[in-house]
Amino acid sequence: MTITIGVHNSNPSLYYLSRLDYAQQELAAVGESAIFHSYVNGVRTGELLTEGVIDFGGTGSTPPVTAQAAGHDIVYTAVSAPRPDHGALLVPDDSPVRTVADLKGGTVHLAIGSWQTHLVAKALDDAGLSYATDITPVRGDENSEKLLRSGEITAWVAQGAQLVAALRTGGVRVVVRTGDVISDRSVFFTRRDLAEQRPEVIDALTRALQRADDWAKEHPREAAEIAAEHQGGTAQDWETALRALPWRIEPVTDAFLAEQQQGADVFHRTGFIERAVTVAHAVARKAV
Repeated sequence: MTITIGVHNSNPSLYYLSRLDYAQQELAAVGESAIFHSYVNGVRTGELLTEGVIDFGGTGSTPPVTAQAAGHDIVYTAVSAPRPDHGALLVPDDSPVRTVADLKGGTVHLAIGSWQTHLVAKALDDAGLSYATDITPVRGDENSEKLLRSGEITAWVAQGAQLVAALRTGGVRVVVRTGDVISDRSVFFTRRDLAEQRPEVIDALTRALQRADDWAKEHPREAAEIAAEHQGGTAQDWETALRALPWRIEPVTDAFLAEQQQGADVFHRTGFIERAVTVAHAVARKAV
């Protein structure tokens, strides 16, 4: 059996795993092989799993919740340690916005459907506001920083090297950082059949992820140069961003599931997902 691993630019662990031999090595030990399937938008991970295009994937916190809401039978397999400095909600230095509550009526650029939706929706909910009615969320793009600096939008959620570059350039201010609101973990998940019928494969993939994380932690400059060449930006900004990540894979815990459930409940209240989700259902059942 060949295990197809989904990879996209927004999941750093899988991004580097796809450039190393660790998945092939770990899966060979359990009699399997690995190939990688690249795609652009991590939001599609649940769909790709259900369709059998990929067997294993990883995203931020939001896509597995929306996958469950869409009826995809996913199972969480592992998570990263929290990433408190991974991203931040930025406004111009001279903006009147001082707190999340001041965003009311404003336009916020973000990667809709990613962990950034979790960040903004939870921050607004904590401030007594609604993602659905109190802001205008717009999908961010390569012009988001320019629009922010010109005052054409109220706020922008930046992450990674883009965040480092924006702060280095100056003229912007952090309203909330990721760790002020959510733990912002990388989240890894698969189909239920693979999780429950081949747990040794999941264990092998988890080991491979940790080895890839260990490599990135030990080789930050090389990792940064790879990202800069492939995704743009400077190697220095990428190195700063990558050094801020924890590079540690952890098991799925009750605390993680509770945070996911809190996010899912906010998404349902605001209409971001159409039906309520029980996050704990996305856990492998123990063999009888």
